[in-house]
Order: sequence, then C-alpha cells, then structure tokens
Amino acid sequence: MKPTPPAAAVLTTAFYAFYDLHHPAYHAYAAARLPHEEARLSVTQLFDLIASNWTWIMTERCPSAWAWAEHTRAIARRAGHTSTPAEDAALLHDDLCLSIDRIATITGTESARVTALLAAARRTPQPAARKRSGSEGGWRVRLGALSWSCGGSLGRWV
Repeated sequence: MKPTPPAAAVLTTAFYAFYDLHHPAYHAYAAARLPHEEARLSVTQLFDLIASNWTWIMTERCPSAWAWAEHTRAIARRAGHTSTPAEDAALLHDDLCLSIDRIATITGTESARVTALLAAARRTPQPAARKRSGSEGGWRVRLGALSWSCGGSLGRWV
C-alpha cells in the first residue's frame, strides 16, 4: 500500500518556511555577485523553480543543498565565473557576515564542512578586493533575521 501524500496546505506552509529562511541570504549572495536587477531576477527564478518542483524537492536527502547547488549554478552562469565552495563560504561569512551555522543551514551542509571551507579560503591567495557597490549596505540591512553583536572595535553579524 502506497503512503498518502501530504496535504497541499502542509506543502504550502513548508515552502513558505523554506522561502523565509533562505531568501534573504540567497538574495544577498546574488547581489554580491551580480548587478541588482539581475540578482533579483535570478533569485525570483530560483524560487519559482523550487515552488514548481516542491513535492519532488522534498524527496531529496537535503532540499537546502539541492537549492543551493541550483542557486550557485545560476549565479555562475549569469556572472560568467564559477566560484569554489571555499570562495562561496568566505563571501557568505566575511562579506555577508553570516555565522557558520547559518551558512550550513542555507547551503545544506554541515557546520564542520563550512569551517573547513573557510580555513581553505584563508589558505589560498585571494584575488584583489572586489569593488563594493553602493547598494551593498541595503542588502546587509535586509538580512534582518540575523542579530548584531559587537566584537572588538567593529560590530559583527552573527
């Protein structure tokens, strides 16, 4: 006997929870790699894809990992440059000020792997500092689900 599929209301609620958890960080990542309008469009298309395939995505071992892989693939295609997982972890942690646990959650990986990726990123020579756009402060503020903590002379998102 086949199990009964979950009710549509449960799937809808789960999708909106997934969206609320992932959208701010996904948009900030896209905005760091792409022009503003292209970043917005890319994230909108990603969540349209996720919504259209939600039932199937929920059968994946780790839906967050699937979504992150699709997201980074789309951003790389639009940017014309594929970044390494270590570069992505460094961007999320150092530039977007996300905590290791938050990065693990949105990328669908373990915290220990994120820590290892950050260590690897620090060991490899980094390209010249990227220019920050004038809108960068805006996407940092929109990551409002994060909390602010003062550490040393500079504040830090944790």
